[in-house]
Amino acid sequence: MSGGISRRTFNRGLAWTAGAVGLGAAESAAAGAQDLGDLGSVDPLHPLLFASPNLEPFVDELPLLPVIAGSELELRAASTVHRFHRDLDPSPALAYGGMDYLGPTVEARSGDPLTVAYRNEIGVHPLADDFDTSLHGVTEQDRTAVPTSMHLHGAVTPPEHDGHPAFLQRPGQGHVHRYPIVHEATQFWYHDHAMGITRLNVYAGLAGLFLLRDEFDTGTAENAWGLPSGEFEVSLVLQEKRFTADGRQSIRATPLVPQGRWDAGTPGDVGVVNGKIWPDLEVARGMYRLRVLNAASFSVWNLFFGNRMRFWILGMESGMLPAPVPSTRVRLAPGERVDLLVDFGALEPGSTVELRNDEPPPLGALQRGARAMPLFCRFRVANGRGIAGAVPETLRGGRGRPTDLEPVPTPQVQRTVTVMQLPDPSTGGVLMSLNNLRFGDTDIEMPRQGTVEQWNIVNVTPEPHPIHLHLVNFRILGRQAIDVPTYTRRHPPPPVGTRWAPPVDEFVASPLAPPEPWEAGLKDTVVANPGTVTKIVVRFPTAGQLGFDPDATFAAGTVGAAPPGDPAPLQGYVWHCHMLDHEDHDMMLGYRVVAE
Repeated sequence: MSGGISRRTFNRGLAWTAGAVGLGAAESAAAGAQDLGDLGSVDPLHPLLFASPNLEPFVDELPLLPVIAGSELELRAASTVHRFHRDLDPSPALAYGGMDYLGPTVEARSGDPLTVAYRNEIGVHPLADDFDTSLHGVTEQDRTAVPTSMHLHGAVTPPEHDGHPAFLQRPGQGHVHRYPIVHEATQFWYHDHAMGITRLNVYAGLAGLFLLRDEFDTGTAENAWGLPSGEFEVSLVLQEKRFTADGRQSIRATPLVPQGRWDAGTPGDVGVVNGKIWPDLEVARGMYRLRVLNAASFSVWNLFFGNRMRFWILGMESGMLPAPVPSTRVRLAPGERVDLLVDFGALEPGSTVELRNDEPPPLGALQRGARAMPLFCRFRVANGRGIAGAVPETLRGGRGRPTDLEPVPTPQVQRTVTVMQLPDPSTGGVLMSLNNLRFGDTDIEMPRQGTVEQWNIVNVTPEPHPIHLHLVNFRILGRQAIDVPTYTRRHPPPPVGTRWAPPVDEFVASPLAPPEPWEAGLKDTVVANPGTVTKIVVRFPTAGQLGFDPDATFAAGTVGAAPPGDPAPLQGYVWHCHMLDHEDHDMMLGYRVVAE
């Protein structure tokens, strides 16, 4: 049968029942490419995919992100124009803080409260035609009066300052965020979190790094471990993108999905670091501290250097590990950060080494013909010698260092939650879901303040999903494979909108695998692998410990879908998949940390 494949049929294959794409679909898509005018952006080798123009790597220097500091800051989101590559024309983008793409790195000190006056000054959105008004909360108004909500990812913040997806500021509006800054030194990031368009706002440029310092990790040469600082501490915001033939950012991956319709996600085909495609950085022969963020909308990456040289992992999202972890690779999902110590001292002057990825894309993207996006940037070794310090033996415990990590606390409550990809009966496409619910459903998690809970995150899909909880940090106990067919047969999922999170222990099919060595510390985002239960332990703090009420209500923002009059107040936080394509439809739920 030589007929083409419809979008409905293709998207059904992306659900957890996972179908296949046949040759007839590829032939149909290739034929359809002839109707795309002069875009010239269908990949001839993979006709289900758009392709970026051919671009030469390493012709642009890696931009070093500017740093702003102080107790009172201003950040404005604005429409800009940015050149991503020497051979591309400048193209529309979004940015924070007067930059033309991304935002400046904010530097703060633990224990010093921070006030950030945020304002939305966006005029034209570069991806306005990609807004899907069938998604929760998205309206036609949003294309021209773009809503935003700035979130400080990883921080402990009062609910009204957390960047709730329904707490929106349109152009001309703003919010004064007040952050207690009570965490030990680590690496946060800030990004937009607006309902239904997070993927579009972040992809267009609304993201920035946030480095938190303390008496140990000072950001100077006098830090507790003698780690590289100043010019030898480099931040890397990693993304992947597609570009049109005329050099504009494109969120579209396949001609099967019309413009203006949500897509379940496909990797980009070029690597972007600090806003440049495949940039080059000259490094001295010595130690560097690389602060790396996966700011992608979709992909989990297995990062390594092209020569497979060893490096040391100092920490992840929420602070230092007990000791440096030597490795030749680190797996990093959207939203995760990693703190690396890299020694370029053994490399010859004039030599180069690339930062690469070899993790294949998830099943749905593979069905389209996507392959791993292999390359991010290149380091070019200069003649000069840099820092030749030793690798610290320990990072925590003892005089002059942060205290040891506490043992993983014993859970008082066990809670099962599920990660699902479902056929969407309303569109014939795919619905990304937590607990078989849509965002806005009221059957939410309500952990008690002061309680330690074990969350068993059951992923019944064939794809990895990075799960992020706002407000809290957690420890990873480990992961176990589960017998998904038996689990779902014994507990058939009800119609969408009814909670589905059956106990899973009876269906585990492997011993508990411990977390990766670099996952041993406190985290705020964890990869839930396909067909696996991921077990984490979360301590939900009390209002007394926090210095604010985590269950306080606060006024809603200008929610586009709200009826006339004052919208209902908001309450609580959210937890969600940090694949932003998934978060927007509808792999995100609210939760409350209640006093009683």
